[in-house]
Amino acid sequence: MEKKTSPRKHAVSAMKARFVAISWRDLAVSFGPMLLLIVVGVWLAIWLIHPAPPKVITIATGPQNSSFWTTAEKYKAILARDGVTLKLVPSEGSLDNLRKLTDPDGEVDVGFVQGGVANGVNIDNLVSLGSVSYSPVSVFYRGDKVFSRLSELTGKSIAVGVPGSGSRVLALTLLKASGIEPGGSTRLLDMGGDEAAQQLAKGKIDAAFLMGESAAPATMGKLLRTPGIRLLDFSQAAAYTRRFSYLNELSLPAGVFDFRRNLPDRTIRLIAPTTELIARDDLHPALSDLLIEAAREVHGKASVLQKAGEFPAPLAHEYPISDDAERYYKSGKSFFYRTLPFWLASLVDRTMVIVLPIVLLLIPGVKLVPLLYGWRIRSRIYKWYGALIALERGVITHTPEEQVQMLKQLDDIEASVNRMKMPLAFADQFYVLREHIGFVRSRLESGA
Repeated sequence: MEKKTSPRKHAVSAMKARFVAISWRDLAVSFGPMLLLIVVGVWLAIWLIHPAPPKVITIATGPQNSSFWTTAEKYKAILARDGVTLKLVPSEGSLDNLRKLTDPDGEVDVGFVQGGVANGVNIDNLVSLGSVSYSPVSVFYRGDKVFSRLSELTGKSIAVGVPGSGSRVLALTLLKASGIEPGGSTRLLDMGGDEAAQQLAKGKIDAAFLMGESAAPATMGKLLRTPGIRLLDFSQAAAYTRRFSYLNELSLPAGVFDFRRNLPDRTIRLIAPTTELIARDDLHPALSDLLIEAAREVHGKASVLQKAGEFPAPLAHEYPISDDAERYYKSGKSFFYRTLPFWLASLVDRTMVIVLPIVLLLIPGVKLVPLLYGWRIRSRIYKWYGALIALERGVITHTPEEQVQMLKQLDDIEASVNRMKMPLAFADQFYVLREHIGFVRSRLESGA
């Protein structure tokens, strides 16, 4: 009695037959180009992508307890919320910070640099993350007479800042423009910060250039309240800003520091470069975003010298604004960094850079694979037609003995065709080829 096959078993056997009929070599050749494209795409993505952001970065500040140092400590607390450690490196000031940043063997990643100190320094590998504040030129002097021009300090002893500070570079530049140079009748002393403030208060020097990088705000506030010490009112402030493009004109209204004592007792005009947050051009983009976020939190509020939201700002002066900073100022943080914790956003961001090329290459690849597979199978069939055409033409031109030999060749062709692995989808073309073999055989046999 004949045993019936269940529909389920029949379906399984059909699947096995189709599976056996598929050549793994054909599949490998068909998928090969797509896999190669994916490998190349992933390799390029890994090569171009930034590695994971480091957990520790270093910032060059200024002398300890200066306003630069105090600001960096605020940055440190903000970055710690995202698991990034900010190491503070004390320095003599802006010029020293710039030297540390340009040192190829140095470990400083970012630093505060006052405008106007880059002359003579190779800054090709540095970029700006934006201006973060004004750094007013504060010239304190002793005496009852009110001065409004630097040239009126001729013949006096002036503390211009310590070597390596931006205060000293800017003080010497401004004094030179006013006709005061080292070696003349005016004593220019390499002294700055709290030391200069103390010497001025004791009456041992006549004037001092003090700026945020070298003196604490409390020190300058104390000087303003010291009898006999005044803050220079720059009557030529507008002219300085015309001559030196990195300078800005500011004004301190009367009484802004102390309404009761009316300090200052008149509107004071000041000149001020901006303080730039300067970084090496290989700073990780994610860290660039974190630093600008910290700058917004620290410097974004209103003060006696600035409006709310005025800083940080992408003001291009001596240094180009980095591409990452420009992107941030235009559109803010990316979606992942806005919605996920920093470490997770960094992981997802880097993963997407690898996944996207794969997805983009898979879309055309899915369409390409069937075409390649079909071309390979058809090429295996078509290659025998050349041999068949040659044999068919031989029916007329060859002798009967040669045609017998040609029949043996046809037998070999037929045997090779029968050994081919052919997917069921191409069964019709396979059987058409066999019919053509039979047609050529009948021609050869009739000719023989």
